[in-house]
Amino acid sequence: MKQVLWAGILALLAVLPARADEAAIQSVISSQIEAFLTDDFERAFEFASPTIQDIFKTPDQFGRMVREGYPMVWRPADVQFLSVDEINGVLWQTVLVQDGQGNEFLLGYQMIDGPEGWKINAVRMKPLPLGAV
Repeated sequence: MKQVLWAGILALLAVLPARADEAAIQSVISSQIEAFLTDDFERAFEFASPTIQDIFKTPDQFGRMVREGYPMVWRPADVQFLSVDEINGVLWQTVLVQDGQGNEFLLGYQMIDGPEGWKINAVRMKPLPLGAV
């Protein structure tokens, strides 16, 4: 009985940090989207990983890429957080985004944890499951 109790406690302790990470990850993504909604690309750029910041160099270049490549993220009508999955040691937050025309997009946000907390390291389009639209 003690072993079952300890196993349950250890399983719960393993889940608690994951839930805290999930909330922190979702907060970062939400904060970046809020910044996009007000065209505050400087603030949005702060949520990008150092790698992404090195690629785009300036908030304006980053903003241009988002406006042109991810308009559904720049001006979403609705955002729903789905699962957080670990793939090859990397955390991916799946997000369902709806644009102003009602089109749905499934996005994977690659997240990395660093000295300043969670940062967005990549965003990839994922195929919508059949019958989802």
